[in-house]
Amino acid sequence: MRRLKGVAGLIIVTSFFEVAYISLQAARGEPSHYNKNDAFHIFMFALMGVMAVGLTASQAWLAWLIWSDLGDTKLSATTLGVLLGLGLTFVLATVSGFQLGGHQPPSGVGLTLVGWHWKNDLRPAHFLGVHAQQFIPLAGLLAERLLGANAVAGFSAFTGLYLAAWGGLTWLRFAT
Repeated sequence: MRRLKGVAGLIIVTSFFEVAYISLQAARGEPSHYNKNDAFHIFMFALMGVMAVGLTASQAWLAWLIWSDLGDTKLSATTLGVLLGLGLTFVLATVSGFQLGGHQPPSGVGLTLVGWHWKNDLRPAHFLGVHAQQFIPLAGLLAERLLGANAVAGFSAFTGLYLAAWGGLTWLRFAT
């Protein structure tokens, strides 16, 4: 129980900071990301990065806690989805987040609703990294419900395609 309280505390502190600072900056009509107007805003953007890593690290910690409690239990597609989704959130979101943090995305008109660009923009890959914790477990659950004995194989195929999509979107960042 103590270990879960540690994970919960990390999630609460890091999430609260991210939402509070972004909301404050929005209320002030100032950007929270890539704001280099003064030393304070440069520091706050760096602190946001530290908090974001803490938040995604909590997902890997949670995956480890779940896995360590499973013992010799055979992993279903859903359980495998939860474990991989949490672990991949840490890896993919952190890798793309570090790359994104040092490279401001292009400005101008982008994709409808989100404003992202297909080239020279890591935000689509970062989105897939951050949301692996939802998409991958959902795929495991659906595979288990729809594919029966082939659930793990179907889930594995989806996960491979998901990683390929993340890799492709990351590669597009560097494509000219």
